[in-house]
Amino acid sequence: MSGEIGHPGQRPAIRVVRARAQDADVCFGIARAAALAGFRHVFPPDRYEFPAEAIRADWVSALTDPNAQTYIAFAADEAAGVVSVGGGIVQTLYVMPESWGRGIGSRLHDLALDRLREAGVREARLWTLAENQRARTFYERRGWKLTGRTRRVPFPPHPIDVEYARSTDRI
Repeated sequence: MSGEIGHPGQRPAIRVVRARAQDADVCFGIARAAALAGFRHVFPPDRYEFPAEAIRADWVSALTDPNAQTYIAFAADEAAGVVSVGGGIVQTLYVMPESWGRGIGSRLHDLALDRLREAGVREARLWTLAENQRARTFYERRGWKLTGRTRRVPFPPHPIDVEYARSTDRI
């Protein structure tokens, strides 16, 4: 991993680096842990197996997409969060459950908006599960508004995603 990113005034214990293709397993591990902890009520693990192959393939694709950027946050030298952006969208934002509430998600969120703004995006978009109240509250506190658009998630039991949008300007 290379290209350490720092922000003045941020907690110095959080280090963010640009991810590379060989970091797919790290990104996958963060996403899997966050999904298993945060989406249990939507995808009960005793009824729905985690779609590991599809999710791992998505990470390989994201990390090799020349039009996307992925960043990994480290806390005390442990991978703690990941965010991906591209095409005007915050594509992913996951934080390890043991790091929830420590500012890592906020740091990655702000970095995502910065990168989209630098790419000329004025209004960013993202999708999250309609039933993911933790994420929805996180985004709404940061100025995201529902667009009214929905889509069905491709994995059983096929829950609904809702779309949010907001300016990439700092609020």
